Amino acid sequence: MNLLESAGFSRSNPYYVVQQGKIASLTLMKDSERLDLLKEIGGTRVYEDRRRESLKIMQETANKRKQIDQVVRYLEERLRELDEEKEELKKYQQLDKQRRSLEYTILDHELNDARNELASMDDNRRQISERMSQADNEVVELRERVKSLEKEIKASTKGINETKSEKGDAEKKRTEALKVVSQIELDLRDLKDRISSEKRAKDEAVRELNSMRKESEKSKSELAQISKVHAAKLKEEEDISKSIMDREKRLSILYQKQGRATQFKNEAARDEWLRKEIHDLERVLLSNRKQESLLQDESQKLKDEINKLTNHIESRRSESSKLEAVLADKQKNHNDFTKQKNALQDERKSFWKEENSVTAEIDRLKEDLVKAQKSLDHATPGDIRRGLNSVSRIIRDHGIGGVFGPVLELVDCEEKFFTAVEVTAGNSLFHVVVENDDISTRIIQVLTREKGGRVTFIPLNRVHAPNVNVPQSSDFVPLLKKLKFRAEHRRAFEQVFGRTVICRDLETATRVARSNSLDCITLDGNPEFCS
Repeated sequence: MNLLESAGFSRSNPYYVVQQGKIASLTLMKDSERLDLLKEIGGTRVYEDRRRESLKIMQETANKRKQIDQVVRYLEERLRELDEEKEELKKYQQLDKQRRSLEYTILDHELNDARNELASMDDNRRQISERMSQADNEVVELRERVKSLEKEIKASTKGINETKSEKGDAEKKRTEALKVVSQIELDLRDLKDRISSEKRAKDEAVRELNSMRKESEKSKSELAQISKVHAAKLKEEEDISKSIMDREKRLSILYQKQGRATQFKNEAARDEWLRKEIHDLERVLLSNRKQESLLQDESQKLKDEINKLTNHIESRRSESSKLEAVLADKQKNHNDFTKQKNALQDERKSFWKEENSVTAEIDRLKEDLVKAQKSLDHATPGDIRRGLNSVSRIIRDHGIGGVFGPVLELVDCEEKFFTAVEVTAGNSLFHVVVENDDISTRIIQVLTREKGGRVTFIPLNRVHAPNVNVPQSSDFVPLLKKLKFRAEHRRAFEQVFGRTVICRDLETATRVARSNSLDCITLDGNPEFCS
């Protein structure tokens, strides 16, 4: 009963309405359809729907489980990789610790070796200080160094002079460039003013052109109105002419109908009436012609005005195009001047950079010159150095002329002959060459009075060079021929170097000295004097 009541059947209501054909359809149903109907009546379809939903949820859960399994596998692989990296990091830390310990060991060994080498160097230094007594070799080295420094001093002086001249040229170029830049800036300012004035003129011309165009449009509109009026008047005139002709035709018809006898009393009345009609028609025709001539004159004036305005507009357009062309040229010139100014500014910057480099080079050369002078002072004996400094000061303070300087500053030669020249001249390199003995006497008096040191002078008027005949040979060459000096100082150099020749080796020097009574020397500085 409960099952039937849930399906809609009740004991309290025994009457039911069944649709027509429903029972027949139930009897003709298939077994599967009856089963579906019973399931629907029994209420089991709800469980089928829930079963399908449960299956769907189970399928989604299985998919999520697969995804979770994939994530778990990825995490496990990542954990294995991290474990491997952890093991590698441990190995790296161990190896790095070993490396640091090895580096420390190596550095400790190197430090010990350096200390041992330092101790050995200290021993060598003490030995070298003990061998400082060998002054001759060191003096020769110092003289060679003095010669090289003197050559460097001369080269530096020459470079300083060249640098000064280049600096002067650079200053001139810089001044000229500044003048050009200032002139260009002035021209640029003038061009800007002219461009602004031309722009104002162009704007004024544009405004005037617009006003002319407005006037032209106004004149055209007026002309159109006048043309309409003229056309209306012409049409009116044509209508009047047509009406006159029609009336004349009608009048002639009426005359023909009435007859002349019935219209007028006599011939005179007829003629009077005709004259009156002709006069009225002529007056109307004259008025129309005057109106037509006035309209034609007005139209011609308007056409002339339009032509004049058109010509004025064309002239303004040509002037505007000319002004635009001039403005384009000015803009191009402005751009060219701007490029030229930028180029000049870059050139000025390069000149400044070159000036700074030249100044730095001059300062470096001055420092080298000071160092070379200090080295020369250290290599020169103290009393001679004080004497040369005193001579320079006395010449400067007392204005004494005719002093040419020490032999060292007056001679020049190739570097390979430096040792031979030093050994041959000895202390004569520091002898001061003067023009005559009066000059040397004045300087000696002041030098003695001031106790300024010791100096030896070579007065050219008292020098008598020895007359030495040097035979021609391939085994030796006179040292005097390898020296460079001024012609007026020749007697002083003949006195110092006139008897000396340069030989290939010591054996040749000994043989030449004995056979020719000459002072011989090798390039290494080994002398051989005649007995």
